[in-house]
Amino acid sequence: MKIVIILGTRPEIVKLSSIIRECEDLGLDYFIIHTNQHYSPELDSIFFKDLDLPKPKYNLNIGSGTQGEQIGRMFVGLEKIFKKEMPDLSIVQGDTNSVFAGAFISSRFGIKIAHVEAGLRSYDNEMPEEINRILTDHISNYFFCPAERQKATLLEEGISKKNILVVGNTVVDAVFWARNHSSDIIRKLNLVDKGYCLLTLHRSENVDSEDRLKYLLGQIGSLTDENIIFPIHPRTKKMIGFFGLIIPGNVQCIEPIGFLDMVTLEKHSKLILTDSGGVQEEACVLGIPSITLRTTTERPEVIDVGANILMSGNLLHDFNNMVNIRHGWENPFGDGNSGKSIIKNLVGINNE
Repeated sequence: MKIVIILGTRPEIVKLSSIIRECEDLGLDYFIIHTNQHYSPELDSIFFKDLDLPKPKYNLNIGSGTQGEQIGRMFVGLEKIFKKEMPDLSIVQGDTNSVFAGAFISSRFGIKIAHVEAGLRSYDNEMPEEINRILTDHISNYFFCPAERQKATLLEEGISKKNILVVGNTVVDAVFWARNHSSDIIRKLNLVDKGYCLLTLHRSENVDSEDRLKYLLGQIGSLTDENIIFPIHPRTKKMIGFFGLIIPGNVQCIEPIGFLDMVTLEKHSKLILTDSGGVQEEACVLGIPSITLRTTTERPEVIDVGANILMSGNLLHDFNNMVNIRHGWENPFGDGNSGKSIIKNLVGINNE
């Protein structure tokens, strides 16, 4: 069985890292295609280095653009590679343009598709990611769900239970791995444990709208007594400048950082403000309360266990409700062996 692992963004590199390591450890015939949907070194190569992963065999160099432009260029690049390599199985993870493009072209070539993190739904069709994850699920062959909720969603949508498996979330694998590796970013930034909050903000629905972005910056600025560390995404930085907006004085912007630095900042923060699905999960696994800067989330488990709330119309009120909560919730995303379970099952299916 020849396996292709298709990825294109920071979250995919992180969440596929344990699967890549398992392929390496077992000596499987596999290769990696990186679409370069995230293309700056801070969001790309540093994650391969941090996570001690092999370099991709192919880079598509897609870069920025509209959703249609990105997916169209991915289609062309993936078709050329598949004609040359003819893999038997494609592994994709999550809900990005790279995931949908990889699954769609795999389907056109008759290649089996394994969707890692299948069954997530925000029920907000204005999110490009929601459309990507729904379409990917409905052309995939094997479904690896983080929890029983996602399995139930797939069954409700008419997908056969035969190849649906609940394996936990590979984010736990990555976070557990990172906890055992050092980063000195706390010293570099002269921070103290629980002496700051961490902010991430990059979703298109938040940063591509002037009104929405201005509103969020105003809400963040209302936390006047808090030192907020903000690894600013290139897209967010660009749009703040384009709209002529002002970053609040309580926010300390830093350049984008690698995974080890990110986990270290998460682990030592008092609270995390984020619109990232992956960061919601990472915060939950690390026992740090978080607030989602959106009105919906496709990770309801973090809310169910009390680790997260959706932002209301008053962020200061939300902050005061969350910052001092008990941190002893149970991690709902598994034991850190999801990657091993996924590869074991895929190899087993192939050997049947």
